[in-house]
Amino acid sequence: MLIGIDPVISPELLDALFRMGHGDELVLADAFFPGDSCNSRVIRADGIRIPALLEGILRLINLDYAVPHPVIMMAPHGSDTLDPAVETSYRAIVDRIWPGTPGTEFIDRFEFYERTKKAYAVLMTGETVKYGNIILKKGVIPVKNK
Repeated sequence: MLIGIDPVISPELLDALFRMGHGDELVLADAFFPGDSCNSRVIRADGIRIPALLEGILRLINLDYAVPHPVIMMAPHGSDTLDPAVETSYRAIVDRIWPGTPGTEFIDRFEFYERTKKAYAVLMTGETVKYGNIILKKGVIPVKNK
């Protein structure tokens, strides 16, 4: 166990977060997502819900401020609906840790799959809410002048 790192962050996830560059994307996928079909780098976080993972992850990386939408979610398909509480719970964490982050972008399911193929990694979670998938785009850590 490392001091200051949330226990939901596994060694494999910590390594991926460290190795990701600015502009790389991490997909936090729900338990039903076809992660292995979409990306060769799959990290397991079975049984852990996405809000807990967002808390831990966003304390270790910043979001990309150079793009219009560093937070992306899957849009409901057809007449299907998204429970607004899902986005609200995710955004509460994003906004608390990284205030000023632009609003969440919603993209079509198949566009989400295509984007996942290009992502740095897919984190398979224990999330069971409908349309619970989210993509985070890692940003540049600002350099402070001494």
